[in-house]
Amino acid sequence: MMRFSSIKALAAAAVLAMLATGCAKPTQSYDYTAFKRSKPASILVLPPVNKSPDVNATYGMLAQMTRPLAEAGYYVVPVALVDETFKRNGVVNPDEMQSIGIDKLRQTYGADAALYVEVEKYGSSYYVIGSEVTVVASARLVDLRNGDVLWTHRASASSAEQNNNSGGGLIGMLVTAAVKQVMNTLSDRTFDYAGVASNRLVAQGQPDGMLYGPRSPRYVKEQ
Repeated sequence: MMRFSSIKALAAAAVLAMLATGCAKPTQSYDYTAFKRSKPASILVLPPVNKSPDVNATYGMLAQMTRPLAEAGYYVVPVALVDETFKRNGVVNPDEMQSIGIDKLRQTYGADAALYVEVEKYGSSYYVIGSEVTVVASARLVDLRNGDVLWTHRASASSAEQNNNSGGGLIGMLVTAAVKQVMNTLSDRTFDYAGVASNRLVAQGQPDGMLYGPRSPRYVKEQ
C-alpha cells in the first residue's frame, strides 16, 4: 500500500507540472516562411471592407491602422492619400478597392505589401440585461510583388471584457444596460474599441502576431 508521504509527493509533482504548463510561453503556430523571405518594408493599408451594419466601420478602423504599423517598424503609405487617390479615379467602394490587381497597386503606390482588412462586427448592441460595444476584424498581408499571402490574423475588442457587475437586482441591471447603451451611442465608444482591435490585429511579439518591420530595433532578432 502506498504511503501517505508518497501520495503527497506525487500530488505536489502533479501541481508543479500543471503550473509549469500554465506558465509556459505559448508557441507560435503560424508559418512565417513567406513573410521572412519577403521582408516587406512598406505597407499599403486598403480601406477595410465593412460586413457590419454600421456605416462608420470602414473609416473607424482605417483611421487607426497607421500608428501600430509605423511603431512596428514599417513605412505606411498615408491612408488619406490612398483613399483620395482611389476616389479621384472613380473607385469609391472598399470592395472595389480591394479587388484591384496587385500589379496596379504596386505601380500606383510603390508599396511592398498590402494589408486587406475586413470588419466583421462594429457597434453597440443592447439586450435584456446588458449592453456591449464590439469590434471584430480580420487582416491579410499580401506581397504586391508576387501575390504571396504573407500573414493572416483576426482580433477583437469588446466592452464585455470589463467587469459589468452591478447591484440593484434585475431592475438595476436593466437601468444600467439602458444607460450604457445611450452613452455608447452618444459618445461613439465604438471608435475607441476599434483602436484597441486595430492594435491587437497587427500587434507584434505575440503568438501568430505580425513580425516587426525593418525600422524596428527588434527586426534583426526575428529574422
